[in-house]
Amino acid sequence: MLTQKMITFIRSIGIEVECTAIHEITFLPGILIKNGKLVVDEAKLLYPGDLLHEAGHLAVMPAEERKIAGGNVGEDKERSQAGGEEMMAIAWSYAALTHLGLSPQVVFHPNGYKGASDWYIEQYTNGRYIALPTLQWIGLCYDENNAHANNMKPYPHMIKWIRE
Repeated sequence: MLTQKMITFIRSIGIEVECTAIHEITFLPGILIKNGKLVVDEAKLLYPGDLLHEAGHLAVMPAEERKIAGGNVGEDKERSQAGGEEMMAIAWSYAALTHLGLSPQVVFHPNGYKGASDWYIEQYTNGRYIALPTLQWIGLCYDENNAHANNMKPYPHMIKWIRE
């Protein structure tokens, strides 16, 4: 049910999700990004929250790059503006889990984030929104001041879920 809730959300924002068996080795168990599509093998998926994080990578990259994205998109390699995409994907996934009413531990599980899961949970749940300026810069959300000026809700509320 948790996995389906996330898949339904990811599809609703315009990211294609295919549920099928994956026979190749993947960076994350049960998840593959291929041609801008999130491929999910639920039988191999160990951490459903990884779906939101990987969707976040796709959501924050420019549309033209998203169409051809594949492999470990979190490596921040060879893309001119990729330096902050990992941190934006983390911030995006926090906004998504908040939107879906999920616990931060769903995404920030103990076996992810190079041992810093608790640190990320502490930062985000205490309002220290790492990468918020970058998400705002690409037009997905507003910080407190800009939200007030635009009569909108601030992050973690999103004004758009996917970069154009």
